[in-house]
Amino acid sequence: MYNFCTLFDSNYLTRGLAMYESLSKYCPSFHLYIFPFDDKCCETLKKLNLPHATIIPLQTFENPELLTIKPTRTKTEYCWTCTPSVILYVLQNFKVSHCTYVDADLYFYANPSVLIEEMEQDAVLITEHRYTPRYDKTKLSGRYCVQFITFKNEERGMKVLQWWQNACINWCYNKLEDGKFGDQKYLDDWTKIFDGIHVLKNLGGGVALWNVQQYDISLKEEKYVCKELKTGIDFDLIFYHFHYLRFYNNGSIDLGRYTLPSKIKQLIYLPHLQHLEKIKQQLYQIDNSFDPNGPVSPRRDWFSPFRYLLRKLQRTYNIHNKKKLLNE
Repeated sequence: MYNFCTLFDSNYLTRGLAMYESLSKYCPSFHLYIFPFDDKCCETLKKLNLPHATIIPLQTFENPELLTIKPTRTKTEYCWTCTPSVILYVLQNFKVSHCTYVDADLYFYANPSVLIEEMEQDAVLITEHRYTPRYDKTKLSGRYCVQFITFKNEERGMKVLQWWQNACINWCYNKLEDGKFGDQKYLDDWTKIFDGIHVLKNLGGGVALWNVQQYDISLKEEKYVCKELKTGIDFDLIFYHFHYLRFYNNGSIDLGRYTLPSKIKQLIYLPHLQHLEKIKQQLYQIDNSFDPNGPVSPRRDWFSPFRYLLRKLQRTYNIHNKKKLLNE
């Protein structure tokens, strides 16, 4: 049994459910512990009766220490602050041998067990951003990404996890300060200060908006196969991180401010968006009083002639009309 945990609110509900369904498709033996971060999300998840999931309400999870610092953090910062705490909660309360935290906007295309098994005797698994050079944000966001991170329920793993939890409670903000940024840059030094840290080697774990430019992806016999352009090495796509995907209340979708080849949009993004839309329509049958895609108002400068021109020139203009895109 492979144990996973995640956290999200109503705005990420369709993404979290799509991630769950992709796990269900490819991982025959798994359990996902979900921490919904608002009441609407929690109520909806409970109504779905997901067979491979346990729903942990905020009232059950939040302790006095977290409640004390909650007013001092933004919504995003508080979610980041809680990441190590939700992993620790699962390990301590459900006594599982290991737990892998996964971001709600991941989507699986193959069994992630191969990534966890790569750890062998190590206690903690971390994944690199592997930035495309022109998008390298290592100095800001860190070398490693808190997107897929595994801790074993043993002395070395718990030591790192409790250190991380304490660090995030003391400082976890959406800014760069003294070598820290959110919950993420803490990971930069783990291989130097802790034993049993394994950096994922499998390139199939962690393909994302910021590195997909380095790969050619094809669908072959229902498998997503990637080729690293620099080396020619082939590997199976295990998961894709749909970072920055935005649904605007003017009917537009922004796929992100990086170069995305048309092939990637058609092969990766379009099926994912169709899956999200399908889940959204299913959720409307349960509760049509909110939009589980979490639409937001677009910043005006993004749609100004200057911003439009700049992103077009940089080949990073990925804003599409939702209806038109899904009908293509």
